[in-house]
Amino acid sequence: MSLNEEERKRTREELRANLRLSGADPEEIAAELGFTARRLDDTLDVTEASGPQDVWLLRDHLDDLVTERGGTPVPYTVLTERARLAASAWFPLRRAPRRGRGN
Repeated sequence: MSLNEEERKRTREELRANLRLSGADPEEIAAELGFTARRLDDTLDVTEASGPQDVWLLRDHLDDLVTERGGTPVPYTVLTERARLAASAWFPLRRAPRRGRGN
């Protein structure tokens, strides 16, 4: 499953919007996910260097952060639950660190 340029752009905007809503420091997020600063930037920007598993992991982590802080995440137009089912057929998805804490 690969994204075209328009899908990458929308996903980039949605990830960045949820990062802002989370109020979290990017360094905090990188540490929680075990990412380097570069890996987090690549994943946020949905570049060719970002792995699809990382994009899904970041998506879920940001959703969890926004929800934990009482907000409503910006919905994803490409990384939908239906797309998750298709993606999981292509590669294993990892569970975000905050998943399972009552979310």
